[in-house]
Amino acid sequence: MSQKAASSTVPITVTEIEAIAKTRLPKNVYDYYSCGADEEKARDRNVYMLDRLLITPRVMVDVTHIDTSTTTFGKRHPFPVAFAPSAMQRLCHPRGEIETAEAAASIDLSMTLSSQSTTSLEDVAKACNISKPDGPDFWFQLYLTQDPEYSLKLIKRAEKAGYTGLVLTVDTPVLGNRINERKTPLVLPEGMNLENYDRPKGERKPAKERIFLNAHTVEEANEIVKESGPTMHSSSLTWEHTIPWLRKATSMKIILKGIMTAEDAKLAVQHGADAIVVSNHGGRQLDLVPATIEVLPAIAEAVSGRIPVIFDGGVRRGSDVFKAIALGADLVLIGRPVLWGLSYDGKKGVEAVCNILERELSRTMALAGVRSIKEITKDSLGIAKWNGFGISKL
Repeated sequence: MSQKAASSTVPITVTEIEAIAKTRLPKNVYDYYSCGADEEKARDRNVYMLDRLLITPRVMVDVTHIDTSTTTFGKRHPFPVAFAPSAMQRLCHPRGEIETAEAAASIDLSMTLSSQSTTSLEDVAKACNISKPDGPDFWFQLYLTQDPEYSLKLIKRAEKAGYTGLVLTVDTPVLGNRINERKTPLVLPEGMNLENYDRPKGERKPAKERIFLNAHTVEEANEIVKESGPTMHSSSLTWEHTIPWLRKATSMKIILKGIMTAEDAKLAVQHGADAIVVSNHGGRQLDLVPATIEVLPAIAEAVSGRIPVIFDGGVRRGSDVFKAIALGADLVLIGRPVLWGLSYDGKKGVEAVCNILERELSRTMALAGVRSIKEITKDSLGIAKWNGFGISKL
């Protein structure tokens, strides 16, 4: 085969990598990762509203040298992207989270490990030597459980293993109504477990939260909660109690994931959060919420630079990263694209996704007439007018 013919088979966009991943994953696994809640309008709106934003390029600017690097919590990233927490990654690749973590470490990008990982937090930490001072930050995502002591054990394990940030998911008092999961509940294959939880090894049942989805009555739902034990998600998080409790429990940075309003962003700052993630859980929780890019400007304005504003939702291209930075994000998380890369070619596939996004971002910056991340502002964006021809500035 000629070099030209061979190169044509290599995916050059994240969309192409997803298409390959879809052919390789079992249907119920692909559906689990790709689905949204209810009619999936929030999931689709995340992408749609990013697409509605237009870039208004400036010309006659010397863009010989483009600097895509940025710094968060004192750590330099080659470009402003990090990995969002995603559960059960061994469903995508035999080495799952370790392959993803090795990709993050090789590119110097931060990664958040899901508490619902199929590789233990200690094994991931050991595989990548996450405590080395010149490496990227690794964070640990947590759902607070009904038993605070159970959560505390997880927090202490993560801190001891070298994770520097605790990403508390705050938008999941209960699971969203994910239709695909209700119709075909995801069951872990034999030999695969949620390695951070004290559950019987080899137990192949869905998590209690997912069984909870199929409760037909409120009474049945309450009974499931009673029988669930300590691992069921807590639905009693509060500003007054939760963050002070976490602050006493750990010296890790506290990052709140799931902020969708300026009011909650202000409360996060007021109560001492170290960063927030503007997120609607990829459209997997409450349907019919705004796209994350729609609420980002007001949230960034409310925070006013006091803590980092991290963004996720619908990012599929380097130009999407550009748009999020322009509207106030300090860092952009990618979730599903990492899973597609992992399914495509393990560590190399995840690296391919990152290389694609970095190259697209650099090209977008050059064509837009900006030379560094600091130069990307909302002046670079516009949006098509709803009722007439032309572009409205943001």
